[in-house]
Amino acid sequence: MNVEFVPSICVYCGVGCGIIFEVVNGRIINTYGRPDHPVNEGKLCLKGKKCHEFVHHPERLKKPLIKDGKEFKETNWDTALNLITKKLIEIKEKYGPDSIAVISSAKCTNEENYLIQKFARTIIGTNNIDHCARLCHASSVVGLGMAFGSGAMTNSISEIENAECILVTGSNTTEQHPIIAGWIYKAKKKGAKIIVVEPRKTQLAKIADIYLEIFPGTDVAWINGFLNVIINENLYDKKFIEEKTEGFEELKEVVKEYTPEKVSQITGVNKEDLIKGARIYASSKKSMIIYGMGITQHITGTENVLSLANLAMITGNVGRENTGVNPLRGHQNVQGACDMGALPDFYPGYQKIKEPEIRKKFEEYWKTKLNENQGLTLVEIFEAILNGDIKALYIIGENPVITNPNTKKIISALDKVPFLIVEDIFLTETAKFADVILPATCFAEKEGTYTSTERRVQIGYKAVHPPGEAKSDWEIIQEIAKRMGFYWNYKDSKEIFEEIRKITPIYSGITYEKIELYDGIQWPCRNEEDLGTKYLHKDGFLRGKGKFHPVHYKKPFEEPNEEYPYILTTGRIYFHFHSGSMTRKSVSLKEEIDEAFVEVNPQDARNMNLKDGDNVKIKSRRGEIKVKVKIKDDIKKGVIFIPFHFAESAANILTHTNLDPLAKIPEFKVCAVKIEKAI
Repeated sequence: MNVEFVPSICVYCGVGCGIIFEVVNGRIINTYGRPDHPVNEGKLCLKGKKCHEFVHHPERLKKPLIKDGKEFKETNWDTALNLITKKLIEIKEKYGPDSIAVISSAKCTNEENYLIQKFARTIIGTNNIDHCARLCHASSVVGLGMAFGSGAMTNSISEIENAECILVTGSNTTEQHPIIAGWIYKAKKKGAKIIVVEPRKTQLAKIADIYLEIFPGTDVAWINGFLNVIINENLYDKKFIEEKTEGFEELKEVVKEYTPEKVSQITGVNKEDLIKGARIYASSKKSMIIYGMGITQHITGTENVLSLANLAMITGNVGRENTGVNPLRGHQNVQGACDMGALPDFYPGYQKIKEPEIRKKFEEYWKTKLNENQGLTLVEIFEAILNGDIKALYIIGENPVITNPNTKKIISALDKVPFLIVEDIFLTETAKFADVILPATCFAEKEGTYTSTERRVQIGYKAVHPPGEAKSDWEIIQEIAKRMGFYWNYKDSKEIFEEIRKITPIYSGITYEKIELYDGIQWPCRNEEDLGTKYLHKDGFLRGKGKFHPVHYKKPFEEPNEEYPYILTTGRIYFHFHSGSMTRKSVSLKEEIDEAFVEVNPQDARNMNLKDGDNVKIKSRRGEIKVKVKIKDDIKKGVIFIPFHFAESAANILTHTNLDPLAKIPEFKVCAVKIEKAI
């Protein structure tokens, strides 16, 4: 019997937990938390403990598939790649490079995301490259970039423990980022005050010193209410504001109308609790903001993020240890995919494609002329297909049929696009629409780096061989590039990373050797002597001075009315992840829960004569689904919650595609619905 223990990084959320695979005779039989890891300290959530269960699943894709009529037929790699090359060249020559779009993946390594965006820009010649960050934290990239100059988590996970006040909003942390919730519990034991602002009474809300139960979509209002109290009671940090920020007087003018009375009317919160919460946050010497997609997934997502940045700056709670504004990223490598430039408006390292000097730098390094036009975002790509502008789509490791808003529209687009390539590990709901399917390796079958929510770059190592003929994403991209006349010849992920370092300043001092020696390096790390950056903006903001952005509250795109009287908000649950393509292949996680449900407030349930376990139809202006009722005190009256993991009752059939005008993120967290008993 051959037994090995191989270190890696958990494939699920963005915490970046260190894991150890136990491999027996070439198969992973257990996953353990790494006891010496600086973030999870040996602990894992249930998903992490079971993250190996899908790896050897019998339904893994093993050979390339080509659609023949309505059926898929197995083929060899040469046939599949030659067909892809032929079609991409034909479409590019006939319709131009911007008729092709590429969707990259937060499940891919940094090296793979780097090559995918390089392929789109240098070989296809388009900036139509995006990934699922558009659906989760695009608002953070834009908003924090505008306010501070950098769109990432400002502080480190371990700093949570010594914060004196922790404001958690838009995050059901115990379910979505359980290891981070553990650090919050540690802080609570040390005496930290906890403020939770949520439409659902989460586990953290139950231990909070202040819980504000808001209506979804009213975030700017309550944050402006905090600012109003802080200014009126002279609790703001005058020295920090004068020395390190700009735009305070304009902010002051706007927030003065957001009195506690007015904010209470908009949000539904008790005005006295609002005042107490503002006082606690402003009076603590080390106050930290932690937020998730309940803040970002709105048509005002960017303004919500800007408002949180205003709150941190007005109290001087940024640029210091145990403070900051800290978005919790949802995927293992969604931070890294953004860092690598899998975005339509940035090259690697958030270097803007619109800046001629930046573009010239990349042209010289990549030795090709680059498209100067900003590309389409993820949601816009599907609109462009329906408009006839996109003729070929290459999707890598994403499942938009389940994860994008307005499922019917996505299906219509996938039906219409003339040529669709899907590269994945399973035959997902999206892959079923493909003309060509390419079998990829999963995280346990390849080596590469991943960047966690705290900007920590780490290495995942190959533990087992892939099934059948599956290849890693970077190898597949390289093979297509060669067939299109670009003779890429990378031998491994380390060689690709060395190229990344040369043209990405925030990564320039990171090496595989340093990552191994120090259990990961947090960017920015600008030279060989630099050991990375624990928290950002210590010596000033990257943009110079932090900028206040005064914003007014705007209503969500859809509000309840007589026909659609309830607000639907969607999200994740503890046992599943994203589209369920991995977790629903895990026996242990399926045993916990394997069907959708709707959380309904008891008073709403009584009004509709609903009982626990009843089957109901949830209808919006876009479609309907059937789910079972869960009656819970934890959900606000007038609001319902549905998880989006389950294809049989896909919550995104109900959601709409209206976007934040700056971040182009959809409003998953608010849409109007009605509830009917199902027969």
